[in-house]
Amino acid sequence: MTDIYKEFQDKLPKKLLDEIKENVPSSVSQSKLKEILNRTVEEYIDSKVAPGECIGNVSAESIGEPGTQMTLNTFHFAGVAEMNVTVGLPRIIEILDGRKELKTPSMEIYLQKPYSQGKDIKNIAMSIKETTLDDIALEFQINIVDLSISIKLNRELMKSASVTVGTISTAFKRLVKGYNIKTEGDLIVLKNRSKEVSLNELYKTKEKLKSVHLKGIKGIEHVLPVKRDDEFVIITAGSNLKDVLNLDYVDFSRTVTNNVFEIADVLGIEAARQAIINEVFGVIESQGLNVDIRHIMLVTDTMCKNGNVKGITRYGIVSEKSSVLAKASFETPLKHLINAALIGEVDELNSVVENVMVNQPVPVGTGLPSLVTRVREKE
Repeated sequence: MTDIYKEFQDKLPKKLLDEIKENVPSSVSQSKLKEILNRTVEEYIDSKVAPGECIGNVSAESIGEPGTQMTLNTFHFAGVAEMNVTVGLPRIIEILDGRKELKTPSMEIYLQKPYSQGKDIKNIAMSIKETTLDDIALEFQINIVDLSISIKLNRELMKSASVTVGTISTAFKRLVKGYNIKTEGDLIVLKNRSKEVSLNELYKTKEKLKSVHLKGIKGIEHVLPVKRDDEFVIITAGSNLKDVLNLDYVDFSRTVTNNVFEIADVLGIEAARQAIINEVFGVIESQGLNVDIRHIMLVTDTMCKNGNVKGITRYGIVSEKSSVLAKASFETPLKHLINAALIGEVDELNSVVENVMVNQPVPVGTGLPSLVTRVREKE
């Protein structure tokens, strides 16, 4: 058997040979194994890209054409008014443009057993959800006479969020300086020690108090436990991958966010690359369309090639192009041409776009080979 594999070492990549070794049963006959390897070689040769093929144009057309058939809707989770997920063409644009601020950031949090089977699932979900003072307060009032801020609390909401008055007072002492804090039942009164405090300053403090973090993970605005097959998964509105992965009961190997930049920061560029492929392919597939994953991989590799996620925009990938004419062909041509003229930049016309612009054969297909000859000097 080893001799047969050695025979195909120069014909197939090592990774493919290793996969065949893993998946082919040990009882297979030599003739069958040889047939399997020969067919794999045929498939491998057929799948190779011909030299000079315009893979960029083919990929652009293959993704762009189905993109015209995509919907522009937003998916809504039943039962929670604020939970939406951007899908379809807007989501594709969001990913490929490399936008850091997502319209609807979300996470899918997978849990360890026994919590994944439903144990304390509601309490777990509520412990992840961020609770701010605005979530449990009934009203905020400013008293102009004695320059104080009074906050009326909702006892029922405090109980469901497992927050006490003591927790709130501690959070205030940490964030708000120069105020005396007094609690009277459901009321918390903050009075400024300085007599010269302005009404504008009081108003700013009141607005700052609304966003005081009391409990849960920052950025996770809503949670929804859902059952998938035989386990429970927590869907969130808002994302904070780093803090969620630090929780003991979270299955960190499967928990994902739709924020590619967060993945790049926490898990690295390789994970971000795979996340872009999964997200784009998932959106296209959910619309009932079919695009070869290799086209998506090519676009993703271009976005991640320098170790950072860069969108396909004039501020991202296009700004890194070495060709002046290629940059000028995308957007803001005058700016690029003037800057290049000022420093005397030279365009070698190595790529497709710039050759099209100057009406020359493009270096693809039959335009790829070029004839080099030595000219005899005159005596």
